[in-house]
Amino acid sequence: MELSERTRSISASLTLAITAKAKAMKKKGESVLNLGAGEPDFDTPYFIKEATKQALNNGFTKYTPSSGIKELKEAISKKYEEEYNLKYSPEEIIVSCGAKHALFNAMMALINKGDEVIIPSPYWVSYPEMVKFTEGKPVIVKTEEKNDFKLTPSQLEKAITKKTKILIVNTPSNPCGSVYKKEELKSIARILIKHKIFCLFDEIYEKIIYKTSHINIATLSKKMKELSIVINGVSKTFSMTGFRIGWALARKELVQAMTSIQSHSTSNPTSFSQKGALFALKSKKSKKIVEKMVKEFKKRRDYVVEAINSIKGLSCLRPEGAFYVFVNISSLLNKPYKGNLLKTSLEFAKILLEEKKLAVIPGIAFGNDNYIRISYAASIKDLKNGIQRLQEFVNEIKKD
Repeated sequence: MELSERTRSISASLTLAITAKAKAMKKKGESVLNLGAGEPDFDTPYFIKEATKQALNNGFTKYTPSSGIKELKEAISKKYEEEYNLKYSPEEIIVSCGAKHALFNAMMALINKGDEVIIPSPYWVSYPEMVKFTEGKPVIVKTEEKNDFKLTPSQLEKAITKKTKILIVNTPSNPCGSVYKKEELKSIARILIKHKIFCLFDEIYEKIIYKTSHINIATLSKKMKELSIVINGVSKTFSMTGFRIGWALARKELVQAMTSIQSHSTSNPTSFSQKGALFALKSKKSKKIVEKMVKEFKKRRDYVVEAINSIKGLSCLRPEGAFYVFVNISSLLNKPYKGNLLKTSLEFAKILLEEKKLAVIPGIAFGNDNYIRISYAASIKDLKNGIQRLQEFVNEIKKD
């Protein structure tokens, strides 16, 4: 069977592939520890589940408007006005089947064949693949660890051409946990305004942030708001990954185009999931639950960072947000392990899973082959066990 050229150009998600392999091994009875997961390990708060059940019991199981129910859009609008003094009407908001879907709709609505999209690396695995699907061209700009893996203004200026349409900014970031400060975003915004380039601003980890504060780029000026497509959702903040509710905030004409695309693909996001999301945004209990979760993530982050940096041959920065550490393994690459050279982060992750039953994500999935991503969305007990297995693996590489 001959698949479409578009399909053949898309790579499968390495994060999902490794997670699937780890689950399959565990199902066979193997003692696998998965530190590759991209979702909070906390249960969805009970009051959100109860509200969702109530929606089901009340028969809220039918089609809704393609772009989402009015009440949820109003709650999203209220959130942004109260938290960021950003005013978006319901017509400037689309609710989609997760933030990933919102990103995809935005790219489909904006990108023409050959348009260039600047993507700072390390990046979330799906960004380049989405761009390729729309027949756009991903322009990967490699950021450096010494800059906390953040795009600098000079790097941005050098990457811009006449074909540049979009810059993707992810803060807090996956896989590094980097958080852009206000002055850094101001410098980026000035360049985007100068060249009239859109910013896909992915803030899905907005509330999982430590010490510093989250800045929304659309708050910086009226012109920047017009160029911004803000992407967010309930998946990470409220541990509602399976509900598949995300949203985009943008100019009315762009939201209308995204709604047309959505109406012919998925139609509306799941009806009762929208009700769960609505309750998550409106409930006064939500803030305390999120604060408790972030406090626990911080505790885990501090343990993992200290433990990683105590292992000779490994190092990592202290992330300011999200729940990942991006671990530098460059000194261990091209070294032997049981007769085989560990040439790439993929080989490193593959053999680590097979030999030590520890699942991590290779850095090549995020555009940097000198790293692996470890998720600390796991209990302290599992994290200690996982770090011990990693330590044993590293020791064996050095001895071989």
